[in-house]
Amino acid sequence: MNKPLPVNPNLDDLRVFCQVARRASFSAAAEALGVSPAYVSKRVGMLEADLGTRLLHRSTRRVAITDAGERVYAWAEKILDDVSHLMEDVSSTRQVPRGTLRVSSSFGFGRHVVAPAMSRLRALHPQLNVRLDLFDRIVDVAAEGYDLDVRIGDEIAPHLIARKLADNHRVLCASAAYLEAHGTPRQLSDLAGHACIVIKERDHPFGMWRLQQRGESVSLKVTGPLSTNHGEVAVQWALDAQGIVLRSMWDVGALIARGELVQVLPDVTQPANVWAVYPSRVASSAKVRACVEFLAGEFQSQA
Repeated sequence: MNKPLPVNPNLDDLRVFCQVARRASFSAAAEALGVSPAYVSKRVGMLEADLGTRLLHRSTRRVAITDAGERVYAWAEKILDDVSHLMEDVSSTRQVPRGTLRVSSSFGFGRHVVAPAMSRLRALHPQLNVRLDLFDRIVDVAAEGYDLDVRIGDEIAPHLIARKLADNHRVLCASAAYLEAHGTPRQLSDLAGHACIVIKERDHPFGMWRLQQRGESVSLKVTGPLSTNHGEVAVQWALDAQGIVLRSMWDVGALIARGELVQVLPDVTQPANVWAVYPSRVASSAKVRACVEFLAGEFQSQA
């Protein structure tokens, strides 16, 4: 006897399943949805029946997603996101920002600049929900389902839409104590004799500094005893007199102004402007437009 073909899943069942998958709990999903755990269990069971496969391992203590469940979860997130964009695009109220806005950014900039801005944006648009994820890598906004990536760095794939939000550049700096102990570099080649604090930046190879000096591009391989994927850690090491760091002015400008860090080789910089990057599929989205315009205004007012 032939096995029956899977039935097209119900969108509501996909939404319920995604809540369970995110929280690894029927009760937590039920609380988020405002329904009973029994209802959640029933809808997930119906989805499993429609698809002809088990999506979750259930026990008295925990819920674990199966391999098939992982695949369904990834597809369901994309399907529900596409449906949300479809409804927004054809809705007569599409000028009102609403729904979930998925935003990505880098660790330090995301925490100190983007996160507070998202809080203020949400206060202006009560029908908007914001999910902000922070990474130490470049996010493929189109493939990973994000609406918007707020990034530092000018290397942007040509298939993405990008709007510059603010001018920015990175500078070389160290503490006065470090420079007193090890000397101040006078030219780029001097950096080979210094401890350089290497950060795994989202947009640059590890340990390779691509710099601009008097309008010319220079690539320099640097090394040092300390390296990290977190800019805040690197800045703290610089403050601790551990070496020379290459960091954005948004991060170290105030420290330089207060004398806690000293800029070295002031004619050497690295372009690192702030951009809003998003896929063309969300270009007409009211929530994306509202966010980009808001961020542009925020950063211009802080310039």
